[in-house]
Amino acid sequence: QVQLVESGGGLVQPGGSLRLSCAASGSIFSINSMGWYRQAPGKQRELVATITGGLSTNYADSVKGRFTISKDNAKNTVALQMNSLKPEDTAVYYCKANVKSVRYRDELYWGQGTQVTVSS
Repeated sequence: QVQLVESGGGLVQPGGSLRLSCAASGSIFSINSMGWYRQAPGKQRELVATITGGLSTNYADSVKGRFTISKDNAKNTVALQMNSLKPEDTAVYYCKANVKSVRYRDELYWGQGTQVTVSS
């Protein structure tokens, strides 16, 4: 089993910044990729940003230039630096990890989610 623990959500004013972190632990041989998704009330969950084990990144158009995803391969952690936040960034943010387990199986895990609210 693999556990994902997220932290860093909260309330911020428009134009402000927040940093989300996610730590993966458990029966991990290696991490194929990690990423952040978000779900606003009444909307489907959507991709925000992903990063592979080789540190290739992918961003939603709506966050390009404002958000930066980074990964610490040694610690199995991923972070999302969010700058110039807008009210439309308000959502529950979920960490996702695609890992190769110690049994050499590719497995998918989600974190419990952390609330980000952008409001004045």
